[in-house]
Amino acid sequence: MSLIGILLGYALTVFVLLLIARMVLDWAELLANSRPPWVDQARALTHAGTEPVISPVRRVLQPVRAGGLSIDLAFTAVFIVALILRSIAFSL
Repeated sequence: MSLIGILLGYALTVFVLLLIARMVLDWAELLANSRPPWVDQARALTHAGTEPVISPVRRVLQPVRAGGLSIDLAFTAVFIVALILRSIAFSL
C-alpha cells in the first residue's frame, strides 16, 4: 500500500464521517422541539465541510419531490461515491 493511498483513504474516511454527522444533525433539527446552542455551530461546521462537494452535484441531481417530502439525491450520490473512492484508495 502506498502512502498516498493511505492518506487519501484517511481523508475520505474523515469526509464520510463528516457526511454522517451532517445527516444526523439535519435529522435532529427536524425532529427536535428545542436544541442546545452547540447544535447550530456543529451543523454549520458540517455544512461548511461538505457543501462545496454536494452543491455541484445538487445542480445535476435535483431533489426528488414526493408530495411534501423532498429527497436529496446529491447527498446520497456523494456519500456512495466517497465510500467507493475510500475503498479504492485503501487498496492502492
